[in-house]
Amino acid sequence: MKKKLYSYKDSGVNISLGNKFVNHIGRLTKKNVKKTKNNKLQNNIGSFGSLYDISGLKIKNPIIVSCTDGVGTKLELADKFKKLDTIGIDLVAMCVNDLIVQGAKPLFFLDYIAIDKIQLTKLKKILKGIIKGCQKAKCSLIGGETAEMPGIYKKKKFDLAGFSVGIVSKEKVLKKENVKTKDIILAVPSSGIHSNGYSLVRNILKKNKISVKLKKELLKPTKIYVNEILSLCKKNLIHSASNITGGGIIENIVRSIPNNLTANIDLSKIKILKIFKWLKSKNISDKEMLRTFNCGVGFCIIAKKKNFKSIKKFFSKDFMPYEIGYISKNDKNLKLYNKLRW
Repeated sequence: MKKKLYSYKDSGVNISLGNKFVNHIGRLTKKNVKKTKNNKLQNNIGSFGSLYDISGLKIKNPIIVSCTDGVGTKLELADKFKKLDTIGIDLVAMCVNDLIVQGAKPLFFLDYIAIDKIQLTKLKKILKGIIKGCQKAKCSLIGGETAEMPGIYKKKKFDLAGFSVGIVSKEKVLKKENVKTKDIILAVPSSGIHSNGYSLVRNILKKNKISVKLKKELLKPTKIYVNEILSLCKKNLIHSASNITGGGIIENIVRSIPNNLTANIDLSKIKILKIFKWLKSKNISDKEMLRTFNCGVGFCIIAKKKNFKSIKKFFSKDFMPYEIGYISKNDKNLKLYNKLRW
């Protein structure tokens, strides 16, 4: 009796399909290089490591900044609603929006996709969003990893992670030590929920009808603030910044100020988006809303009051910053006053 020959493919890993996807990535990244005219990239896709030439960057005392993040369980809704071509934008945004908090210009991005079984159609849609996100952030998709992991992930399930590297001059780093008393706190509007709090969102959706309009709102891509914030940094208009992600405004703003200063925030000034009003109506406390969601504030800027007028020139109408507080001396890092206006 002839013995059965075991193969990797029979065990759930299709090397040929994986290679097809790698070739697809290579073709797309080459097109993107031509579109962005980025001559810093080497021929990376399919190599063991990714190369990026920084020798021509005119940055005095350069410092490399790195970030990694994911998009949480927003993936579940994107998959459920069969809308996977924007989740890659979220992935890039979650990384590059952290880079710019320190004033760093994003240089390149790498992705990690783990999936139970390679599905080319699904992966191509995800990749489309990643490349679009990189274009918005003016950085390059330089490499990554696609892992086929049967037994670890349930059927048709997957996860994403992103890695971004940026660069900034040592003298231009945004740091909390720059913050002074009487500085103002500016809120930059979010595009929606962004990529945090989706486990709570999904729990609420179990008991509510999901309209087409609601689906669209729930999957709005995270706003990428790179162009606006780096323009402000170039003009030396801001002291510090904060990306409002997990933990909301109450946990993130304190990360951007010194321990001996206080961020005073007037909650009544926050311009709450409709999607958060809808979530609030499903019996969530104000405290839980504030520490779970951005509530309409996607990014915060701390700057001198006299710079406010100049700062506004770099933003479009939909993302125009507005004042929500100020910095003072106190024994607490955060002071909230008044109530959110639902």
